Amino acid sequence: MSDHIPMRVAVVGATGFQGGAIARLLAERNHRVRTLSRRPEGDRPPMPGVACASGDLGRPEDVRAMFEGATHAAVAMPLVYDEERVAQYALNVAHAARDAGVRRIVYNANTRVPAGRTHVAAFETRRVAEEVLRDSGVPLVVVRPPVYLDNLFSPWNGPALVNDGVLAYPLPAHTPTAWLSHEDLAETVYGALTADGVEGRSFDIGGARTLTGDHLAAAFARGLGRSVHYVPLEPAVFERSLARVLGDDAAAGIAGIYHYMATGADPLLMAGDDGTAARLLSVRPAPVEDWITRRPWQVWAEEPSGAER
Repeated sequence: MSDHIPMRVAVVGATGFQGGAIARLLAERNHRVRTLSRRPEGDRPPMPGVACASGDLGRPEDVRAMFEGATHAAVAMPLVYDEERVAQYALNVAHAARDAGVRRIVYNANTRVPAGRTHVAAFETRRVAEEVLRDSGVPLVVVRPPVYLDNLFSPWNGPALVNDGVLAYPLPAHTPTAWLSHEDLAETVYGALTADGVEGRSFDIGGARTLTGDHLAAAFARGLGRSVHYVPLEPAVFERSLARVLGDDAAAGIAGIYHYMATGADPLLMAGDDGTAARLLSVRPAPVEDWITRRPWQVWAEEPSGAER
């Protein structure tokens, strides 16, 4: 739909990892991108081709300014897990998109969402945002990713993988998961912005295939050229580690997903959808092994001792 006519896209969340991947892809394909950030200008990540204004999702006037002239929007909520606050953010986005005449919103829930209500803030805040955006009257496409591969290329996972062959993550070893990279998320959102006949749809997107923890470890063993074994991390341990970086509230919100998965109440929540989303959105997620081999894992390698040099 929009490959030949440049879109003007308001990207909510473009200073984050997932939103940043989406904004970069849009800019690389010569679409105009605008976002909003509370961070001081000097603290923002470099975003070539992306116009970034200072502002807050909680201020309707800031959100309206971001959406001025926009034809499309890609939206992800920040790491906030208070329903009232998230609902207000979504309402500000919905009003701004409607008033600007936006033709389509793609909402990235940044997680799968169970069919029934839960007591998990990570699910329910994303559910309420989806409901608000759907009620806006602006055509909406919803994408719900499983778990990001990029979580594993981090100071928490990288050294153990490279140096010890340990892949520790807070999902039960037997849980089937359609791991997805930020790159493939961006391609999927782009497809949701441009594909015909998908308005009003919700997609449980995912990677090329569904993997258990042991299958994922085997893929890493092939990609890294060393033995790798999977260790299911206790969600409480994961939460404590995350709190040191993000603070208690954000860590509890994110970890809530993994506490829920550990109960076994919905074991297929993070699994694939048999390729339905990829087919309708015209995307081809890369195999996990391809993602692994493209990462510079050597940055996590231990320095050899003096005697070994």
